[in-house]
Amino acid sequence: MSDRIIAACDGAAKGNPGPAGWAWVIADEQGRPERWEAGPLGRATNNVGELTALQRLLEALAPGTAVEVRMDSQYAMKAVTQWLPAWKRNGWKTAAGKPVANRELVEQIDALLAERDVEFRYVPAHREDGDHLNAIADQAASDAAATQQPAGTALGSAAMPAPAPARATSAPRRTTGTAAKKSSSARGRASIKAKFPGTCPCGRSYAAGELIAKVGARWGHPECGGAPSEVAPA
Repeated sequence: MSDRIIAACDGAAKGNPGPAGWAWVIADEQGRPERWEAGPLGRATNNVGELTALQRLLEALAPGTAVEVRMDSQYAMKAVTQWLPAWKRNGWKTAAGKPVANRELVEQIDALLAERDVEFRYVPAHREDGDHLNAIADQAASDAAATQQPAGTALGSAAMPAPAPARATSAPRRTTGTAAKKSSSARGRASIKAKFPGTCPCGRSYAAGELIAKVGARWGHPECGGAPSEVAPA
């Protein structure tokens, strides 16, 4: 069995540029999440968030660690695996002769990669059949961008961030009169089936396929958030 651990990282920016954040999650060899961290970046671009997430992840791994890093950012991945050698040869200029964007972050990542055995794996974002670790990192980065507060295992956040479940994309049904008012008022409270297992803010866990609802800024048991125990209409 491979002793290569699995990790994922992601960045987020609300507006690009806008309030931004970064996050990573580290799992064991079987892909079971063990620890995570997220942090704010103030106002920044999504690319800065993605590169910072990778930098912070590598810093959290001891030199010599063998790791598979899963990312949904082709920019960040290509920057440090494909474009970096040419940038260095060209004096940190792009093929068009322009200064490399985010050079300081790229240089820091380059140094960290030299001391770790890293394999990169691209995973598509926001897919129903997507990667679970990437979904956790995506949610944690989004939360950090929105709250501008750090969080993670080392800061006492025992529960992993619960990724927002995917909803069906079929056209909404049209309603009128009283029915429309009821539908509008219930929409924000309706329960949906969990795409992944997670932990409710109450501390109890829920399984994939179980009905969950918004509980504050997270997802949890419908009874913990006052939502009706029924599946939301498509």
